[in-house]
Amino acid sequence: MAEIDRFQPDLVACASKGGVYVVALWQMGFWRGPTLLLNAHPSCKRLPENVPVVLAQGANDEVYPTSRADLERLVSTGSPNMSFLYYTANSGEISPGMLTRTGDYHNQESLLLNDCLPRLIDAALAPEGPEVHMVRTWRHQRSQERLEAERWLGLRPERLRERWSSRGRRGRDERVLFEIPTGSDEFQHVAAVFKAAPAEKEAYNLSPQEEWDAVQVLRVERIENGPQQDGGFTPYCENVYQAFAAQSIKFEAGVHTCWAFHGADTTATESIVTNQVAGFQPLASGSRNAALWGSGTYFARDAHYVADSHFCGSPASDGTRQMLMCLIMLGMPCVGDPQHRGVLPFRQKPHRYNSTVDSLSCPEIYILQHPGAAYPAYLITFA
Repeated sequence: MAEIDRFQPDLVACASKGGVYVVALWQMGFWRGPTLLLNAHPSCKRLPENVPVVLAQGANDEVYPTSRADLERLVSTGSPNMSFLYYTANSGEISPGMLTRTGDYHNQESLLLNDCLPRLIDAALAPEGPEVHMVRTWRHQRSQERLEAERWLGLRPERLRERWSSRGRRGRDERVLFEIPTGSDEFQHVAAVFKAAPAEKEAYNLSPQEEWDAVQVLRVERIENGPQQDGGFTPYCENVYQAFAAQSIKFEAGVHTCWAFHGADTTATESIVTNQVAGFQPLASGSRNAALWGSGTYFARDAHYVADSHFCGSPASDGTRQMLMCLIMLGMPCVGDPQHRGVLPFRQKPHRYNSTVDSLSCPEIYILQHPGAAYPAYLITFA
């Protein structure tokens, strides 16, 4: 205790067997400050009240194997908005024995990537709470040019109509697609988001960046579907705002919302664009991705991933392909699980997480379980 008083640490971090000592410090009342636990030691059965705690653990920990459900129960014993489980999960199999992402072992190699360990330390020290802080850091994985283009386009549902061309900007004309002039600021900003490379290397094996740089955006059409936005996306966003208020979370556009990409064949794309109730149907989505991170509608942070993964269907006779650029409401996400079937874990009862991602450090895939959680704002034709 004298050493703690003398040194006055900002944070106590421990790993593996060091967890025994932190538990003892809590129990004796010697430490009540921010704490980072790398691996959940079996002696840790409960988190202290009003203490910021970040717990990092991988699905493949061979020293202290602990189920995700047990880790979630442990974290739930902490005070609201003061505890965060950084969990690295195994994806489902894309073929026998083949995973797209692998959860950490006891040595937690993911902590060395994407400045993850420093960000977890900062998260434990953040006044708004570790989980909110960690989600906020995801913005830094997008280039500055892309962030500026996204801000210009708008990151709230009410901003989507600022440039609409339909009568009264109501989106109730017979047609829903309005081509954007190639020389316009709107076209240039959409193209900038579409062509942007991430700030750090992707986790997935994609074609060389030079090949993606050579892809051309040929046409951008704005989707003006008023009934879909008014009846689905906007009400869902309002429900998330209310849930955030009940959980004492401050909503931040660009943190809890973002622009993302979705690919589908021509028939499915037309249905998404024209459906007046809900363009996306998570429960009716195909099974190609469902085994990876659970059921839902899948979106990608980067257009490059969607194009390379052949989600856009077969090219047209002229060689062009199409992709949707969507504004999505992430809310507060948790890491996905192949066993998720539309009902996500509780964050603060009775409130559940709003969406899932493939990584809590550097997410590249977003999975939405509610049909109103995304609005298809632009249809991009490229080659």
